[in-house]
Amino acid sequence: MKSVPQLIYRRPTAPSAAAKISLSWSHSARFLTTASQLDQLPAGELPEIAFVGRSNAGKSTAINSLAQQKRLAFASRTPGRTQHINLFEVGPKDTPDTLFADLPGYGYAAVERAAKLRWQAVMAEYLELRRNLHGVVLMIDSRLGFTDLDLRLLELIRPRLITGKVRLLAVLTKSDKLNKRDAQTALATAQAVLGDFSSDEADIGVTLFSALSRAGLEDLAIAVHAWSHPAQTQTETETETETETQALPPVEAAV
Repeated sequence: MKSVPQLIYRRPTAPSAAAKISLSWSHSARFLTTASQLDQLPAGELPEIAFVGRSNAGKSTAINSLAQQKRLAFASRTPGRTQHINLFEVGPKDTPDTLFADLPGYGYAAVERAAKLRWQAVMAEYLELRRNLHGVVLMIDSRLGFTDLDLRLLELIRPRLITGKVRLLAVLTKSDKLNKRDAQTALATAQAVLGDFSSDEADIGVTLFSALSRAGLEDLAIAVHAWSHPAQTQTETETETETETQALPPVEAAV
């Protein structure tokens, strides 16, 4: 079992260069299309990043926070009513470079069984077979932890995770409702769960997140930006490291 990296949990301060670039990029998100079946999704080569999670886990709120728009991703007043895959373009207006895929929330018992089975099958097919899928952002209510449905979803995409073909970031939402001790416990528990799905090739991480305080927003933006811009992200990291090294004061020789 490979350990799962914990992203740095930062309260909002002056954003790093990588955060500024990533947030500026995610702020460009705009609605593209909606689909109830996989064959209704547009063909193309753009990398797709899927946002998934239980109803009321804060999925739509996280997308809206990334885009800095209040109602880009629509959260139904009745949980479980959103039964389509919604796509959003990200990047320059004329040349988008990524698609965000907002998948239906799951786990709400009041939804009619036949309808629930139908769109859950569509979601499973998307996660298992969609060739453009580069990464999955799994929303977990930090107060509840991983449920049986969350674990079933992870099992569904395990073959794509362990090969590294699909990246995973578990986002522990509503972390502002936890005290420091409970937040660290939630992180440790999530790392243990995700360790069972990791491998040497896998790219899996976990972070705390609060749309209210915006804590963890930079980490989320940097992660999803890196999935679709690996070369650019590597260059930014090297530049920041070089700048920080140059800024260090000289070390005096010991006498």
